[in-house]
Amino acid sequence: MRKLKLKEGVDLANLFGPHDLHLRMIEGELHVEMTARGDEITLNGQPDAILRAERILHDLGEWTRNYYELKPDDITRALRSTETEAEQPLQQFSLDSTPSDSIPLKGSIVPKSPTQQSYIEAIQEYDLVIGIGPAGTGKTYLAMAMALAAFNKREVSRIVLARPAVEAGERLGFLPGDMIAKVHPYLRPLYDALYSMMDIERANRLVERGEIEIAPLAFMRGRTLNDAFVILDESQNATAEQMKMFLTRLGANSKAVVTGDVTQVDLQSTQTSGLVQITEILQDIDDIKFIHFTERDVVRHSLVRAIIKAYDHYDQKAVQTQDTP
Repeated sequence: MRKLKLKEGVDLANLFGPHDLHLRMIEGELHVEMTARGDEITLNGQPDAILRAERILHDLGEWTRNYYELKPDDITRALRSTETEAEQPLQQFSLDSTPSDSIPLKGSIVPKSPTQQSYIEAIQEYDLVIGIGPAGTGKTYLAMAMALAAFNKREVSRIVLARPAVEAGERLGFLPGDMIAKVHPYLRPLYDALYSMMDIERANRLVERGEIEIAPLAFMRGRTLNDAFVILDESQNATAEQMKMFLTRLGANSKAVVTGDVTQVDLQSTQTSGLVQITEILQDIDDIKFIHFTERDVVRHSLVRAIIKAYDHYDQKAVQTQDTP
C-alpha cells in the first residue's frame, strides 16, 4: 500500500473524471485499488503497477494544473505511454515567451506519448528533424507549435510552411486565384494547427506581412532561407529531386522539420519518394534526428489507431501471400 499526495493546484474533479471514471479506468487496466480522500490517493496492488499508476496520476495532474480538460482518450494514451517507458515522465512545453510584444499563444504543448516528447526535445536540440509516422500522431501540430514558440522567443524572424501540391501536379497556374489561393487547400492542416494556437486575425496579419509564409514546395527552388523555421509537411509526396532541393535551402540560423507518412505516397509509380530515400541517405548524419511514430502515438479518435493497425495487418498478410510459392 502506498499513499500519493497530489500537488497543490491539481483539478481533482478533472483528474478523477465524472463519477471517478478516470480512476476506474486506471484501476481496471493496472489491477490496482485506489481510494481518494481529498488530494491524497491510497494505492493497493503490485509494486510495478503502483509505480505506473503514480506516474500516470502525477502526469495527468500536471496537465490539469494548466487547465487542460482530460478525456477518457487521454487516460488510455497515458496508460499506453507507460507500458514500456515508465521511467520517462511526460513534460509539458510552454509556448509562453518573455518579450512584452510577443504573440499571445494558447497554453502549452502537451505530449501525449514518449515519442511525441522525444520529437519536441529533438526539435529543440537539432536543426533538422524528420518525423515519420501515420496520420494523427501530432507530427504537423507539434512542429507548428515549436515554430511559433521559436518565433515568439525571437529565435527566428519568420516561419516558412511548404507542402507538395501533388494532386495538381505542381501546375498551379491552371487554378484560379493568386499563389496563396491556389495552394491554400493543400496547406489547410498547417492553418488548422496555426489557428488552434493563436488568434485567427493575428495569424492572418503575420501571413500578410510575410512573417509566416506559405508556399508550394516547387516554389522553394533557388531560395536561401536564413533566420527561419521551415516546415515541410506531407513530404512523402516530394520527389527525390524536390527533397534534395528543399534540404539544401537552409541558411544561417535556420531550423527545419520534415514530416510525412511513408505508407501514404501519392506519387506516380515511376517517381521515388524523397522521404523514403532520405531514410537511407541521411540516417548516419549525427546532426540530423529521425523520429519514428507508430500507431501507438495516434492522438485522434481511438478508431484511427484501430484503422491504422488493421491496414498494417492487411499489408503484412498481402506481403506474406506474395512470398508464398
